[in-house]
Amino acid sequence: MEFPSRNITVLAAAIVVGLIGLGTTLGNSIVRFKELDRTVGVKGLSEKEVEANIALWPINFSAASNDLTQFYATLDKNAETVRAFLKKQGFADSEISVSPPNVTDKLAQQWGGGERAEFRYTGSRGVTVYTTDIAKVRTALNNLSVLGKAGITLSSGDNGGGSRPQYLFTKLNEIKPKMIEEATQKGRQVAEKFATDSGSRLGKIKNADQGLFSVEDRDQENQHLKTVRVVSSIEYYLTD
Repeated sequence: MEFPSRNITVLAAAIVVGLIGLGTTLGNSIVRFKELDRTVGVKGLSEKEVEANIALWPINFSAASNDLTQFYATLDKNAETVRAFLKKQGFADSEISVSPPNVTDKLAQQWGGGERAEFRYTGSRGVTVYTTDIAKVRTALNNLSVLGKAGITLSSGDNGGGSRPQYLFTKLNEIKPKMIEEATQKGRQVAEKFATDSGSRLGKIKNADQGLFSVEDRDQENQHLKTVRVVSSIEYYLTD
């Protein structure tokens, strides 16, 4: 079957117009995609200094003896001396707890006829303060030498922490929202500056990650003061 030449010409023209229209549509789509894909990623930091609200203070002491009865009596006496010291510093009974003795029998551990230990029984015990009164702990810590003068040998204890308090900050949820807001605002300020310098305008947020909060001691001398940090990562669209 043969088509008249006029019909063929019209059909060819229609195809060309259609392809041109399709190309224009695809071209516009690509341009719009590239515009949406223009982004800038920034980070915003929020940092706040806070004071710990809980103190966990273990006071560990050791003793040694060849007489088991005398050994336990010494640990009990020292525990009462430490408790009396803490009460004098203003701590309540509810803030003070005493751990059971930790005892080692050197004779039972001796193998192969080695050198005999000077004391058969050695061990330690601890009195722990758990309180929200940070200032009271810091004051009492400066008076800890009283226990040494009373003949009590302070030791590192099972956790190796000695008689150093551990200061905790447990109110992170109370400051989280404002810190996230501050970090986001700082990040936006950086993004706006970048957009202005590049001759663009800042668009909507494409992606956002609030980041993880960290709580660290401000320094070794002031461990009751904490530095809380969060870094938010935000990606914005850029428009002309």
